Amino acid sequence: MTDTATPQEEIQEVQPTEAEGAAQQQPAADGRPPRSPRPPRQPRQQQQKQKPKQAAQQPQQPARSRKVHPALEKLFELYPNMFGARFLPLKLGVFQDLLEKHPDDFKKDDLKVALGLHARSTRYLEAVAAGHPRHDLDGNVVEAVAPEHVHHAILELHRRRAQRSGEDLRPQLVARIARAVEASGLDREAYAVLVRSRDEETNAVLDEALAELAREAAKREALLRAFEASGRSSEHEFADMYGMNTDEVARTLARARAERPQVPPAA
Repeated sequence: MTDTATPQEEIQEVQPTEAEGAAQQQPAADGRPPRSPRPPRQPRQQQQKQKPKQAAQQPQQPARSRKVHPALEKLFELYPNMFGARFLPLKLGVFQDLLEKHPDDFKKDDLKVALGLHARSTRYLEAVAAGHPRHDLDGNVVEAVAPEHVHHAILELHRRRAQRSGEDLRPQLVARIARAVEASGLDREAYAVLVRSRDEETNAVLDEALAELAREAAKREALLRAFEASGRSSEHEFADMYGMNTDEVARTLARARAERPQVPPAA
């Protein structure tokens, strides 16, 4: 039976005719007993349907757990609060600190590989991208994470998520970089000089985030000018006049005043 057989041809192939059935019941010429007729073969479609059931009945093999680097396991034993229960940015120079504190526990090359795996993990990158400060091995805050490190962690996390989801996550990336610029304490130009790279795509995202920040700053300045021109003595009166939230207006005006360039007093 070929793959192109019709249903009628399949039935004719798997079911014997009446003449063939009678011939199988008659004894052979040499007196031997007649052979029992073979059971009819099942149609191809029915055989194919039974295969998934048979596969489903087979016990599934347990998933293999990823093998953890021995040096990482040792780090977890020694410092569970930094390498297990939570992930926090580590102080610069922690590699040398570990070698000095535990000369008999780590080989230099093994420790270097283990710290590299830890620093490239998604959980660690999330801690850096969130702007958490760097900590020493005892969990004490040491210093702030450099803005460029936060920026590159955000880009790497975006790359991994985009590969997994296949969705357009560019708007979220632009918004997150914009918030990182604000948290850095740098002005937009200084931040751009610090993190700009040779990659045109990431530079385009950076420029989009900076442009959005510029538009937001322009809106705040426009609101401040409107307040100054309104003749209102209080921010509450000004907000009521335009039907705006008083607290939000107060915060926006305060920020707009802080962003205005300081004019030196006349001599």
